[in-house]
Amino acid sequence: MVAYIAYLRKDADSDYGVEFPDLPGCVSAGRTLDEARAMAAEALAGHVAALEAEGDPVPPPSTMEALRDDAERGEAVLILVDLDPGLLKSERVNVMIPRHLLGRIDAASGGNRSRFLVEAAEKKLAQ
Repeated sequence: MVAYIAYLRKDADSDYGVEFPDLPGCVSAGRTLDEARAMAAEALAGHVAALEAEGDPVPPPSTMEALRDDAERGEAVLILVDLDPGLLKSERVNVMIPRHLLGRIDAASGGNRSRFLVEAAEKKLAQ
């Protein structure tokens, strides 16, 4: 599996921030270190998928030696984030939802239950 180096930063009054020097614009954050790492993996997979979908080249990961003197690094800690292309693939699951609630979901979703549930989960998890 390919891994990219990311810069992890944490100011006293902020969440953990993550950025990928090899992929400008690919950034993420999390309230905890574990959440920041998980969100970084998701951001990396999404960024690479977007590059591939546009037909743009995906830069290879830099080595630690190549980034040692990077002026953008500052006080950031280097972490490795695995590129998991399967991370963003949808997966079919069975869930139990009370019938009255399912009717409300259908009415509010415009007929796309999956999108509605995904958006609701993302909103709740972002709190």
